[in-house]
Amino acid sequence: MSSDAHGDASADTGSHAISATVYVVDDDESMRDAVRNLLRSVGLNVETFGSAQEFLAFDMPDVPSCLILDVRLKGQSGLAVQEQIAASELGLPIVFMTAHGDIAMTVKAMKAGAKDFLAKPFRDQDMLDAVAHALASDEERRAANRSVADLRRCYESLTSREREVMAFVAAGLMNKQIAGELNLSEITVKIHRGQAMRKMGARSLADFVLKAEALGIKAPQGMATPARGLRG
Repeated sequence: MSSDAHGDASADTGSHAISATVYVVDDDESMRDAVRNLLRSVGLNVETFGSAQEFLAFDMPDVPSCLILDVRLKGQSGLAVQEQIAASELGLPIVFMTAHGDIAMTVKAMKAGAKDFLAKPFRDQDMLDAVAHALASDEERRAANRSVADLRRCYESLTSREREVMAFVAAGLMNKQIAGELNLSEITVKIHRGQAMRKMGARSLADFVLKAEALGIKAPQGMATPARGLRG
């Protein structure tokens, strides 16, 4: 790790300091200390571990986070740890570092979702930039998850009939077609659709459909062929 001016990226990284945590896993104590000191110098919370087992046993708080992971660890490779994290669905962004990396290893790590791959010794600024990018990515993922959770809460407030209507609307059926599918009057379908849109906080019919897609709402079985466009 080489010393370098932190520049603008360090200020950006420091903006995450209130809640974000960076985890560092490396069996080289001097490297752990160096990375920890660098990140703490820009105000980040840092937790360090000498082995993958220690890290995986750690009870991580529910805050934006990223992992700085050495590729070659005693007992278990960093790539194997990456696979475990992916299987656990933690969604934790990973920045790899290694003194022994090669092209094949880098490609494998990046294909598996690594955010960056730094060869030791690396510039301080490169590490700060990589961490800033990884933390921003995790914040975006968490925001998206919160958005879907909010949508689910709204969806749970719908009546069973409103959910049926929403599914048909998302599948592209017009009110008249939905009325035929559910054996209802068209005006009744309009009322159900309006109530469902209000409860879902949909600003438009297109927004209503996008929310249904975000929730993974499937088209009802055996429905009529949907009409073209989103017409009422």
